[in-house]
Amino acid sequence: MKTLKYILHLSYFLLAIFIIGCEDNLELEPEQSLLPEVATSNPANVQNILTGIYDEAGQTVSYGGRINMASELLANNGDLSWNGTFEQPAQLIEKQLVPDNTFVRDYWLNAYEVSNQANIVLDNLSVFEEDADRNRVEGEAKFLRGLAYFDLTRLFGQTYAAGGGNTQLGVPIVLKAVLDPSEVTFPQRETVEEGYTQVISDLGQAYNLLPDSNGEFADKYAAQALLARVYLQQGNYAAARDAADDVLQNSGHSLVGTYAGAFNNDGNSTEDIFAWQVTSQDGVNDMNTFWATRAFGGRSNSADISVNASFMTIFDDPDDVRGQFFYNGGTVSTKWQSQFANIPFLRVAEMHLIRAEANFRLTTTIGMAPLAEINALRARSNADPLAALTLQDIIDERKRELAFEGFALHDIKRLQGVVGTLNYDDNFLVMPIPQRERDANPDGLPQNPGY
Repeated sequence: MKTLKYILHLSYFLLAIFIIGCEDNLELEPEQSLLPEVATSNPANVQNILTGIYDEAGQTVSYGGRINMASELLANNGDLSWNGTFEQPAQLIEKQLVPDNTFVRDYWLNAYEVSNQANIVLDNLSVFEEDADRNRVEGEAKFLRGLAYFDLTRLFGQTYAAGGGNTQLGVPIVLKAVLDPSEVTFPQRETVEEGYTQVISDLGQAYNLLPDSNGEFADKYAAQALLARVYLQQGNYAAARDAADDVLQNSGHSLVGTYAGAFNNDGNSTEDIFAWQVTSQDGVNDMNTFWATRAFGGRSNSADISVNASFMTIFDDPDDVRGQFFYNGGTVSTKWQSQFANIPFLRVAEMHLIRAEANFRLTTTIGMAPLAEINALRARSNADPLAALTLQDIIDERKRELAFEGFALHDIKRLQGVVGTLNYDDNFLVMPIPQRERDANPDGLPQNPGY
């Protein structure tokens, strides 16, 4: 975001990290004198920026764990307990956030760092001579920027209303890179509708630009899978169904044979459409930090976040392995039991659930009949098949399958549920605009109601 001081810091940081090759190593320029036009002057350097965006987005403060944690804690209605010493997550679980909560601040800052770096890449695509390289780089940058604005809009704006009228304030949308202090301006918050429009535009273009496969980086089916999630959040069931079906039919990804096989993997499984990469040399899995016991790299012997007995009532079959996927007396999820494992982000299982729900709502059978699709997921987890299907069955199956992966708050909002005594659209289920941002731009960033 152009108004924010962190963008200036980021810009200088970006220019300092590039290593520019020279024919004569005696002519190396000092890093602090590297100019923006040099840092973005060739394909290798722009590719380095792009690779760095993945690392930035995967930081612990965002997709390295804390965005998922925020969704689960804000949505908590007694199924989870916070046992840790940090005040910031305690405010999340108590729905008593304050504008200077540093976790909330860092969600915002990191997302705009991702956006600005993506904008730098997009402003310098002309350095690529090959169309395939240029298209891939553009697609990856737009995937990452679309992702950042999707979660910014979901966390800091009210939920999207399928019937329209989404004029509530979302977040500023900045599409021009900031590399010079003279370029700083004071953008206004856009509406929730405008936020979703930008996200869908970025992801749709990413889908058209990206290759079918792209190693550990985003490919066209990662963009399509994320679009399916976006459309589901909007209540656009036909588009969600078709996007999920495309991924399931054409991506080459498939469910792993066991539920356990989808988690705690050092590399991507066949189920991972896209995962955040973590190694012992680079990255931290903060889902593990807060959701695991100390024996598995967590912060405490009992885990900072534990699962209460009330959650177990969702399981309708004692043989369902998902209901047994816990340790430490059944209070800690086994999903996060390896501190250097990748963090699954877009899984094939989610696409099955999206397609099944959308087909059910629309009384269609694109790809597979909803009952058969849900029973296929249940079979993977050794749960008995259902003889008939209701919408609530699908929602319950979604909770069993995707628990503790960051879906809880957003599902409550799109389904217009409640969290305790709070309605889905309560002010305190929306994050406050960080105070340091309002101090820099009070006119452009009015505070959310209730704070």
